[in-house]
Amino acid sequence: MFNPLPVVLADYRRHRLLVALTLILVALAVAIGVAVIAQERALRQGSARAADDFDLLVGAPGSPTQLVLSSVYLKPQAIPLVSGDVLARATTARGVRYAAPIAFGDNWQGHPIVGTIAEFAQRGGALAPSAGRLFARRGEAVVGAAVPLAPGATLRPAHGIHAHDADEDGDEDEDHGHAHEHDLTYTVVGRLPPRHNAWDSAILVPVEDVWAAHDLPVGHAPGSTQIGPPWDATQLPGVPAIAVKPESVSAAYGLRGQLRTPESLALFPAEVLNALYGTLGDVRDMMSLLALATQILVVLAVLMALLVGFLARARQFAVLRAIGAGARYVFCVIWLEVSLLVAAGAAAGLALGWVASWLLMQWIAPRAGFAMPVSLGIEELRLAAALAAAGLLIALVPAALGLRRPIAQGLRA
Repeated sequence: MFNPLPVVLADYRRHRLLVALTLILVALAVAIGVAVIAQERALRQGSARAADDFDLLVGAPGSPTQLVLSSVYLKPQAIPLVSGDVLARATTARGVRYAAPIAFGDNWQGHPIVGTIAEFAQRGGALAPSAGRLFARRGEAVVGAAVPLAPGATLRPAHGIHAHDADEDGDEDEDHGHAHEHDLTYTVVGRLPPRHNAWDSAILVPVEDVWAAHDLPVGHAPGSTQIGPPWDATQLPGVPAIAVKPESVSAAYGLRGQLRTPESLALFPAEVLNALYGTLGDVRDMMSLLALATQILVVLAVLMALLVGFLARARQFAVLRAIGAGARYVFCVIWLEVSLLVAAGAAAGLALGWVASWLLMQWIAPRAGFAMPVSLGIEELRLAAALAAAGLLIALVPAALGLRRPIAQGLRA
């Protein structure tokens, strides 16, 4: 007898329940760790990718986190407005390709309507419409890839930044907000390609329309139909945020210092994200420790179950040795049974963890407002490989114990 696999496979068929329980325990232990690591990395990558369009953000002094959440991820809340003087200064500052006001306040069927300039809509020329064109005059709109409107469609905005804005009596308008008193409608003239972030659900319009809808100055002389800069500094209202596109990296740092004043806050979104990532990293570390503790407990449970199982089958191994099987052969049979089980469980856990992370991403992504690319990295592979390697060592224990019992004692068992 030189090939132990037939005996190993026969034992697996004979003890299906023990095999199944062992595989499930090992797979779950690995899957927990894999899901935690993969999801945390997907969240980091997805949130960083969503912030790529925002080199420098300017807002009123306050919470940097709220400024980033409102502007980058379109989670608008009641934030203070930065004055129009700051917008005028940012627009004309040296080293600026464009300084785009970001104005919230309206929605259409839950899709936020964002007032800005055409230069920001095309991200400085890096983003061409997939259909139609950019807005070129008041009353025109460009929609994100997830907005169910085609070029040529018309829409009427409702006041409010959420899908369901209740009035003072608690009732909701049937059009997801309160219609403006102004007879304001937009004609869709273009559609942007998918960006896989919250801006896919946004409707971009000239910022002058948003200002006018809220009875604010429109940045130009009364009666003017111009949109976008140059602005009339005496006619500029406050805005929630300004997205600044610098001409270079050095210009970006200079502009951040120049626009960080007592009346304005200037920041790189990465600054805020790094702080959030630090918190996420702490949570990931805690969850990883819990996953490690779970794996240790699972390994101990598997070892005890296998030891009990092999001790109960002492007669089987004694018979093998009595009919001529060598000690090495029996050792290989026992060692292979355990190591293959643990390795198979680790591989199954790797797949199960990826599936769990992907399903979790499907639930989180629509709520977070950006896509999260789930993938298996070296950390997850190292985790599964470590448990599989531990299985090779664990298998030595029952294999060695199986050989210590004399053949005669095993036959009497």
